[in-house]
Amino acid sequence: MDVIRSSPVLQALLATLFTWFVTALGASVVFFFKEINRKVLDIMLGFAAGVMIAASFWSLLNPAIDMAERSGQIPWIPAAVGFMGGGIFLFLIDKVLPHLHNGFPIEEAEGVKTSWQRSVLLVLAITLHNIPEGLAVGVAFGALAVGLPEATLGGAIALAVGIGIQNFPEGAAVSVPLRREGFSRRKAFLYGQASGVVEPISGVIGALLVVSMHAILPYALSFAAGAMIFVVVEELIPESQREKNTDLATMGAMVGFTVMMLLDVALG
Repeated sequence: MDVIRSSPVLQALLATLFTWFVTALGASVVFFFKEINRKVLDIMLGFAAGVMIAASFWSLLNPAIDMAERSGQIPWIPAAVGFMGGGIFLFLIDKVLPHLHNGFPIEEAEGVKTSWQRSVLLVLAITLHNIPEGLAVGVAFGALAVGLPEATLGGAIALAVGIGIQNFPEGAAVSVPLRREGFSRRKAFLYGQASGVVEPISGVIGALLVVSMHAILPYALSFAAGAMIFVVVEELIPESQREKNTDLATMGAMVGFTVMMLLDVALG
């Protein structure tokens, strides 16, 4: 236990393994259901969007601004530069990584053209979401090594729990459509949980970068926030409202925001 407490990188690994586990838990829904009611799915997508929006401010941007101010920097510069950098980074990945959103024909796959199967493209779409989520958790735990009062273990745990909660619908959003397309339950589950593998990887990378280069911490926190907001605005919100369940998706987002805010304030 002492080793875990003294190693933010190890803490980041364990936290992102937890978020991966919740993704797998969501993917396991396929063993019980062949499809998810679209209204329920839209509520869950809205909830995920709300969690990510709240986490972007309460767990990432706000601490980044406070840290920059405490270190004598102009507070808004790291926040603005990092935030836009994260959005541009995800924009570039979105244009390069082949992926397909649930419910769209394969002809509308995004990224570079490829002959990959529809199932792989669906998994990659959710994997794209998980890159900034893992990075955010890793940076939050890596920040503990700096010793600033804004970086707390409780706050990092709150972020990991919030990201974990919203990973449940993401796992289900991969495995259930694959089952509906004729995959066996076991294969659909394996594909669904595989979308979360990138979280421990990006989490450890984020923690290592912050631990080795303390000066980039406000930028790194803001970068993760920008990447998450890009995912929310570009994918989660449009997807949650595509079937016209606007009110349900919006209320899901409100609940998600509130849950993440409560977690961060209570634990952070």
